[in-house]
Amino acid sequence: MDTKDKFIIDTILEKFTDMKDPTLMILQNIQEILGCVREEYLTYVAESNGYSLTELYGIVSFYPQFRLSPPGKHTIKICKGTACHVRGGAAIQKNLQNLLGIKPGDTTEDGVFTLESVRCLGCCGLSPVIMIDNETYGRVKTSKLQEILVKYKGVSANENQ
Repeated sequence: MDTKDKFIIDTILEKFTDMKDPTLMILQNIQEILGCVREEYLTYVAESNGYSLTELYGIVSFYPQFRLSPPGKHTIKICKGTACHVRGGAAIQKNLQNLLGIKPGDTTEDGVFTLESVRCLGCCGLSPVIMIDNETYGRVKTSKLQEILVKYKGVSANENQ
């Protein structure tokens, strides 16, 4: 771990010294600032504050909001709500997984895309829906996914495999 990351984590730890049980808030702050909660960050927090590494790992593996590795440059969210499911959401997910070579929760090897499966994006009238970063794509067809991905990557998504 580099000295910059150590400094950031030390600053976060210092911020919460007066709280009774700041563990969750410490981990949330680390992820917010550093983008994820790497294993080396957990080890450093455990060693610096006397926390159990097992306890810290248990927290980050229990809560789905935590990431152990950095997210990709672009995050693709696939809606798994009822309307999207009924209108072909599963096929959209399967096709995206094949195009990117990853499953939900993973990031492509080149660090361009992270794929997430979410319960509902709140756009049921446009189902099936995906969201890339903050841009929503409604009535998505599997035949259009490659074209959508190229906008973000600049090259064919199949080159990722």
